[in-house]
Amino acid sequence: MGEPVADMCDRLVKAVNVMMDAESSQIYRLEALKFCEEFKEKCSFCVPCGLQLADTTQTAVVRHFGLQILEHVIKFRWNNMPQQEKVQLKNCAMGLLSTGTYSILEEESHIKDVLSRIIVEMIKREWPQHWPDMLKEMEALTSVGEAQTELVMLILLRLAEDVITFRTLPTQRRRDIQQTLTQNMESIFSFLLAILQLHVDEYRKLKRIPGQELQAKAHCRVGVATLNTLAGYIDWVALANITNDNCRLLEMLCLLLSETELQLEAAECLLIAISRKGKLEDRKPLMVLFDDVAMHYILSAAQSADGAAICNKSSPTQHYTFLKRLCQVLCALGSQLCSLVGSDVEVEVPVNLSKYTEAFLAFTTHPSQFLRSSTQITWGTLFRHEILSKDPVIIQMTIKYFRATMTNLVKTGFPSSNDSPSCEYSRHDFDSDEDFNSFFNSFRAQQGEVVRNACRIVPLEAFQIAAEWLQYQTSAPIDIGTTVSKTAEGLCSILSPSVVQWDAMTFFTESVVGKIFKNVEDEKLPVDQGIELLQAVLNYNTQDPLILSCVLTNVSVLFPFVTHRPHFLPQVLYKSDLECHFQAPRTRAVKNIRRHACSSIIKMSRDYPQFILPCFDMMYNHVKKLFSSEALLNMLEKCALMEALVLISNQFKDYNKQKHFLEELMATVVARWTSDEMRRVLWDPALFLDFVGADQLVAEGTEHTTGINRSRLSFCVYTILGVVKRARWPADLEEAKAGGFVVGYSPNGAPIYRNPCSAQVLALLPNLLALIRTHNSLFLPENMCRLSETFSKAYDMIEVEKNMVLGLPQPALDIYDPPVYKTHLERMQGFFCTLYDNCYHILGKAGLSLQQDFYTIEGLAEQIVGSVFVSLDNMPDHRLRTMLHILLSHYLLCPLLGPLFAYMLQRLNLRWQIINQRSTVSGEEEEDESCEENQEMLEEQLVRLLTREVLDLLTHACIMKKVPAPAGNKEDVDEEEMMSTESQAVTVSPAQPTGELTELGKCFLKHEDIYMTLLTISFTSLSWKDTSNCHRSASIVCWTLLRQVVGGNLLPEAVTWFYTSVLKGLQMHGQHEICNSALTQLALLMYENLRPRYMELRLRDVMTQIPDINLEALDQYDQRLLEPSSAQRLGEKKRKDQFKKLIAGAVGKALAQQFKKEVHIRNLPSLFKKPKPEKRDILETSESGALAALFSPVLDDI
Repeated sequence: MGEPVADMCDRLVKAVNVMMDAESSQIYRLEALKFCEEFKEKCSFCVPCGLQLADTTQTAVVRHFGLQILEHVIKFRWNNMPQQEKVQLKNCAMGLLSTGTYSILEEESHIKDVLSRIIVEMIKREWPQHWPDMLKEMEALTSVGEAQTELVMLILLRLAEDVITFRTLPTQRRRDIQQTLTQNMESIFSFLLAILQLHVDEYRKLKRIPGQELQAKAHCRVGVATLNTLAGYIDWVALANITNDNCRLLEMLCLLLSETELQLEAAECLLIAISRKGKLEDRKPLMVLFDDVAMHYILSAAQSADGAAICNKSSPTQHYTFLKRLCQVLCALGSQLCSLVGSDVEVEVPVNLSKYTEAFLAFTTHPSQFLRSSTQITWGTLFRHEILSKDPVIIQMTIKYFRATMTNLVKTGFPSSNDSPSCEYSRHDFDSDEDFNSFFNSFRAQQGEVVRNACRIVPLEAFQIAAEWLQYQTSAPIDIGTTVSKTAEGLCSILSPSVVQWDAMTFFTESVVGKIFKNVEDEKLPVDQGIELLQAVLNYNTQDPLILSCVLTNVSVLFPFVTHRPHFLPQVLYKSDLECHFQAPRTRAVKNIRRHACSSIIKMSRDYPQFILPCFDMMYNHVKKLFSSEALLNMLEKCALMEALVLISNQFKDYNKQKHFLEELMATVVARWTSDEMRRVLWDPALFLDFVGADQLVAEGTEHTTGINRSRLSFCVYTILGVVKRARWPADLEEAKAGGFVVGYSPNGAPIYRNPCSAQVLALLPNLLALIRTHNSLFLPENMCRLSETFSKAYDMIEVEKNMVLGLPQPALDIYDPPVYKTHLERMQGFFCTLYDNCYHILGKAGLSLQQDFYTIEGLAEQIVGSVFVSLDNMPDHRLRTMLHILLSHYLLCPLLGPLFAYMLQRLNLRWQIINQRSTVSGEEEEDESCEENQEMLEEQLVRLLTREVLDLLTHACIMKKVPAPAGNKEDVDEEEMMSTESQAVTVSPAQPTGELTELGKCFLKHEDIYMTLLTISFTSLSWKDTSNCHRSASIVCWTLLRQVVGGNLLPEAVTWFYTSVLKGLQMHGQHEICNSALTQLALLMYENLRPRYMELRLRDVMTQIPDINLEALDQYDQRLLEPSSAQRLGEKKRKDQFKKLIAGAVGKALAQQFKKEVHIRNLPSLFKKPKPEKRDILETSESGALAALFSPVLDDI
């Protein structure tokens, strides 16, 4: 065979060289690949060819291919090879390990990788039953040299990854190997630690000797490989193996933190060890890391790494990565400390807690923003801890944390800048300023949460720090920096030093002051100091809108102090009102400050209406004065002030007085809304388009004359919404009765209230419904063609909404303050969008606000159907989604949900059919315009979101979820159980909630057509291309709805269709484990409940159509199911396993898995069969007959 082998090897070498040659043409490369693959599949002398090609005389790529041939033989031919050939191949592979490689520093890493894979593939098939001495042979190999030792480490690591991490073996083989590893773990760890100690010692000795650098590097390479292997085991072995021998492993890892070449891997191992969960008593030894020696090494390593990163600015990456790991180590230590202190294992607060927190604070004050953020969760845990938060060390550290946070809240460190030490680190962590900005916003929110937790410990000290900072800012001159506003000279941009400082201070003050009133008794509140701060803020004068916004926030934050000094209220209201009509060039910042002022007034009126009530007349007169000139306030600002007045008027607690006020407040709106002109406009689409100017051509740069019409129309709608949303009766029943708000009682004794705004709103309702009907009609073709060229896209989604739907990032961070300018088209799009939304919000809130006055309107259902449901076929998905979302929030159309669901089922079926057709055609037409592709992506995502809205509406309307009972404390789970040998994918119930029908759901149940529509939507959605919808339907909706009618008169065809729908869902989504689990559980529930009830059904026929189903197994399963006595003998877990095997052919595979060649690993005789316990009478078990004696009549004296 020598000559054919040599000839074939020559041809293979040429083919490999052609494949790897960059100059080869695609045709030659494909032919060479085909030849090599056919050789591996069909050639009978693969092993000798592979061995010859793997010889060290060949090039690296050829050797790699030769080793790949051997791996292929083991993976796909091992089961059919004679025993002699297996032994021969195993001996040759071991020979390659010992003599078939170059030295450790010369050998290519991919050669080492494939060599280790070959050995691991044999281990997975033969160890321990047929290769009991494998571990001894590996240990013997380490005495050959450094290269062999590294290979042994790679083999052990790969074995752990395949068996434990990736679980690439059949259950029994995995169980055998895992349990054998576990049994030998003590010797394996001793072996690994001995190797690590030996080579680290050699490395330390040789690196100091001139001329021995290469040999030292070889030992270092072995040390790195050993640490990587340890990392693969530390994650899952019993904690006792990690803490054995007085925590020798942890001690070695701490010592290695000082070795530059080994410290990163050592830190990785240490982090994995400290992060382990499990029984608290098993974790107690980890507290040894709080001892002096361990803490000294950790802190020294951090200091040296930080110093090296600063000194070596050209390449600080390695040291910086190590710092991140050390920070994670300290975080994990803190988590273990919080878990153990105060628990049943009686761990004392460490003596070195001060040293630990100082080290941790050093990371919190490090220039790297990423390191700072990494510490926040642990700080929060420490500050919340019942015992540690009372420790003097933590109390002192809390104040230091506040001081550090004052610096950390200041937004500095943009990657593109060089104005802070943080910038250099940010360039390693973030790709752009936008990434950094997004990160920093999350980081700031984290800090706010931690500050609020810390305020519970030292609230007064926190307030003192906030007060000092606020006083400093009000006295400091404004520094506009280099990035000034483009719109006005002398104004700040958002990155100006003063704005950044004001912004940080405001956030800190907001986080602190809010907790003062919750954590400090009233008599101890620093009222005088709070009023002093408020006075300073009120007296602070600036014309910079960005700083003014911060000032206004501080006024709102400090407002609770005014309740203790009421005479300051007029000043506060004046300050807010002043900013409300703050005049300056209409930049984005000016627009924001005016909105901010309006929001502040609404917030104060909402939270302190009784307190502000004495100033009501003053406010009302002032608002009327402002309304007299349309130039002073825009439409939204007017509505905000009206909302504030309505909120305060709720404190009249007098129905007639409040009704009279609301009539006066809304007089202008009522007159305009009910006028003949407005009626004509609202009832006729053509007149409506002309009124808002959507049928007119307008050039950019010219004023659109109909803008005032749109503004007035929007003002009417906003006002109606504000009044409906804010007008209420008193919460106290006695006050409501005294004020004339109660008109009677329901049969169950609940009071029936009347809203003072009912008369006005009901008078406006007909035109509102007409506006909704007209708006829906705008999408009809005859009205679409009325749009002018300028506004042809007026109904499209605005860009911000598109980006949100597609999940795209928002536009780049703009450090300047551009003027607020929109094109005519953008203004028109915004007008239609907000008008449509607000109309539905009014309808939704009307039921809650007006109650019986709304629901007793004659012909209400017909009016709503005649407006809301008009022209739905022409309405785009994004508009329909808004309608459904508001319905979900308010449950307005409960009586009309049946027709709505029927329509949505038809619409969604059509939409998903189009998407499916598009996906099949896309393979044939690959060259599409990018804009068309983007539009298709947008449409598909909108269909997904619309489907979710429908399912959300169905779920909230029909299903009342019950929270399952807690599974117990995960920390108390036994380690052996954690390393369970059975797969958890399906054998464990997928947490399927036991849902019950709501009252509305029970109402639907009485209407067969509506209920069947709900069932059809739920089961059809299982096979739509949306995994989240599928999982939700399968786990919550489908069985809850179907269970109610299982005992009824379901048609056989319906039951068959329901079951087939579940199998279709498995075919579509079975590749996703979470969907697979939920769908399998649903199929099992349906089959076991429906098969016995409907004996005549053809559910068995459906099962027989599943590809590759075992009919004999199906018959056995049916027999057990249909014979209760037989079914009782089979456990639930085994039933699930058997059912899973029956329907396995229906489970769809991912495209990447569909053509993958299956690897089959045969089971070997099991080593660990548990003997079945003998069945014995419980009364016969006790040696002393204690149980029987307990009931003996002789023991009467007990």
